[in-house]
Amino acid sequence: MQQFTYKKMDGITALKASFTDFKYKKHAHQEYAFGVTLKGIQHYHLDGCLQLSHQNGVMLFNPEQVHDGMAYNREGLEYVMLYVEPSLFLEAIQKREIISFDKPIIYNNSIKNHILKLSQAILTEENSALCHELFLHLSDGLVEQDFSLTMKMDSMMIKKAKEIIHSHVENILKIEDICQELQLTTFQFIRLFKKHTGITPYQYFLNCKVERAKSIIEQTGDIYAGVAQCGFVDLPHLNKHFKSIFGITAFEYLSIVKN
Repeated sequence: MQQFTYKKMDGITALKASFTDFKYKKHAHQEYAFGVTLKGIQHYHLDGCLQLSHQNGVMLFNPEQVHDGMAYNREGLEYVMLYVEPSLFLEAIQKREIISFDKPIIYNNSIKNHILKLSQAILTEENSALCHELFLHLSDGLVEQDFSLTMKMDSMMIKKAKEIIHSHVENILKIEDICQELQLTTFQFIRLFKKHTGITPYQYFLNCKVERAKSIIEQTGDIYAGVAQCGFVDLPHLNKHFKSIFGITAFEYLSIVKN
């Protein structure tokens, strides 16, 4: 059994998910992600290390941090997540540069309750003023707990490569053009990119295409605009990659956005 419920409010997307045998492929989100394991054990790899989030575990993901995900055993898994646009989080904590969480999983009752209250408010479509207040409580709580926030800067080459990929998601990825720009051989570039991001340039490119398609679907309500503008062959092609990242197809996500 699989169930994925998404709701979005002013730069924050709430997800409540439960499943047994579903597995996320390696992917990354452009947002910060804060979650709580409600039932079972969340099993995933982050930066090449195995992570296990038990019940009441608080999971902290940095933007573009590569991970997969699955239930640890047949008991299944139930959890909630909040995906927060970086600019909104930095505004709340009054920072200008992207910061990173060094601890991927913590067990903190106060932070857990902040996440649960905010996710519940968004999922039940409470007043946006209340949601903003709850988000500020969560942001303040994260900073006050001093979870070793550190600056995280990509190398200039990787940053440039990401910019090129983002500007060409509607086309076919041409590794040779990026390599020429960076003055690297193809194999040098692939190794360097994977070392810094945890995934290959092509996997990152597909992830960007899906993220862009998701944004287009939200803005236009037109699923086929996401297909056309992001260079997918057809709707099944988009649905396949969309489901591997979000647990539901693009078509199913559109029905949620409409509501």
